[in-house]
Amino acid sequence: MTTVVIDNAPASGAGSDEALRDGPRRYGAGRALAWLLVVTGAAGVLASWVITIDKFKLLEDPGFTPGCSLNPVVSCGNIMTSDQASVFGFPNPMLGLVAYGIVGCVGAGLLAGARYRRWFWLGLNAGMLLGVAFCAWLQYQSLYSIGSLCLWCSLAWVATIVMFSYVTTHNITHRILPAPAGLRGALGEFPWVLPVLWTGTIGMLVLTRWWDFWTS
Repeated sequence: MTTVVIDNAPASGAGSDEALRDGPRRYGAGRALAWLLVVTGAAGVLASWVITIDKFKLLEDPGFTPGCSLNPVVSCGNIMTSDQASVFGFPNPMLGLVAYGIVGCVGAGLLAGARYRRWFWLGLNAGMLLGVAFCAWLQYQSLYSIGSLCLWCSLAWVATIVMFSYVTTHNITHRILPAPAGLRGALGEFPWVLPVLWTGTIGMLVLTRWWDFWTS
């Protein structure tokens, strides 16, 4: 379970008593959350990097077959050549290189003892919310529109779900985000339930979507 460090230390000099009362609150995190952000950020960067390189190889040579194109279902090539792979006019994983890199840097800062203000944690949470929403859309497109699965994309999905779940839990349990006391206590006691159920649901959707293929 993560811990909170609140820094209200004032600058030296006159008015320090008032600054101690009214200074901005800064929240740190335990090493577990810090390492989780470093690891999931690195996993996201790795996935984004591999997909970006393969995407450029496909642009250079349309006949190129990515290494993770294993069969008709697990086919990164089908994903990379789809319209959904460049929603904003450039390859989606280029966004991941930046976003996941930022997450990894935040985790490294926490490991070094950094403490962030409430607005920073809320901004981090909002960015991750956009990330999981985008991943959910890509998951739907992959399963029910494109009809193929990319293993590197799946790694990025899981990394995004895990980081979002634990940062949200951190913010709720430390009252950065408002929530009922019961929910706050449950998340603090069982922070792993949300990411496990979430990724398990996606796994079941993948299993049932291509059930005939997996069982043939």
